[in-house]
Amino acid sequence: MAVTAGMVKELRERTGAGMMDCKNALSETGGDLERAIDYLRQKGLSDAAKRTGRTASEGVIGSYIHPGGKIGVLVEVNCESDFVARTEEFQALVKDLSMHVAASNPLYLRREDVPEDVIAREKNIYEVQAREGGKPERIVERIVQGKLEKFFEEICLLEQPFVKDPDMSVSQLVSGVVAKLGENIVVRRFQRYQLGGQ
Repeated sequence: MAVTAGMVKELRERTGAGMMDCKNALSETGGDLERAIDYLRQKGLSDAAKRTGRTASEGVIGSYIHPGGKIGVLVEVNCESDFVARTEEFQALVKDLSMHVAASNPLYLRREDVPEDVIAREKNIYEVQAREGGKPERIVERIVQGKLEKFFEEICLLEQPFVKDPDMSVSQLVSGVVAKLGENIVVRRFQRYQLGGQ
């Protein structure tokens, strides 16, 4: 079976693995998506999940100043060893994350960081919108949950679509580098400055 770009894209979305890895996995498994996922996990992506528990105390603080000097970003990205922190792949990840923060202006790192009162306010707005839109009561909660997921995707760095490849999230981008480098990588924090901003 011929491996299509659509198949590679879907596998990439589901695993966060690199394009060539996805293509090879699909070739090896005759285009069977589920077997390709297992294949990738056997080749190292399952290791990425295990690595998330390991301590990441090395790394770098990357910076990006947008041309014109009106937006600046600092991002701390940690890994397990100084050796990995100096690799081209890790440095490229930090640079990509810095540029992404400048372009997408996330408010929080992950959904767990969003204050409860902010979530409650959003839920209330979505409930009112759904009811005033005449939606049946039985589906209001589903509508609210769907809009809340979209809200997290817009404001949380790790859930945002990656600016250079919107088919993958920032979290999937990081997972792909974890699988490639063999160490846990943690985006610790970020700060975005905009001239004249708060």
